[in-house]
Amino acid sequence: MNLVQKYYQIQALTLDKLTQLDGLPSLAFRLYLANVFWMAGNSKWNPFDPDSSLQPTIEWFGNADWGLGLPFPALLGFLAWAAEYFGALLLVLGLATRWISIPLIITMLVAIFSVHIDHGWAAIASSADGEIASRVDAARSLLQEHGNYDWLTAKGSFVILQNGIEFATTYLIMLLSLLFVGGGRYVSADYYLNNHFKRQA
Repeated sequence: MNLVQKYYQIQALTLDKLTQLDGLPSLAFRLYLANVFWMAGNSKWNPFDPDSSLQPTIEWFGNADWGLGLPFPALLGFLAWAAEYFGALLLVLGLATRWISIPLIITMLVAIFSVHIDHGWAAIASSADGEIASRVDAARSLLQEHGNYDWLTAKGSFVILQNGIEFATTYLIMLLSLLFVGGGRYVSADYYLNNHFKRQA
């Protein structure tokens, strides 16, 4: 037996056994994304909060001067909110995972190409960039002189948000994975419902 054969024999006896747990990455993606979309949906409109309204999102979607200038802003605002709000709930359950991935993918594509793409890749600006570093240093100096700097930085250092496509692209890749592999074996409602209805077919 040559070395290559031995390698694949060992893999078959060890790592290949992990396929029984192949639902865990889907579960991790679902729970991670559910939190992201739940916060995004509630920031647009929390229907259980009488002080919350979708109107600011609609205005931002529609206004060409300081917003996105999209057509049909009321419809698009409502659809974006519904995809994120109900999408988060469905992702937690692993129910209709592939179907809900589609509108969420569209939401991410709109975010990438209408909001983030002009800002480059990075979500947080690199401190290696000389101009960014000088701005952070200036802000740090002002805060050290006029603020309680130790308290302000107790939970982390200051950064400049570049708002590039990094996060939205990461979420897009995770959603594409869910679209192709589904909610996950043993860990999603889809798995049990699919098996139930396959037995009845």
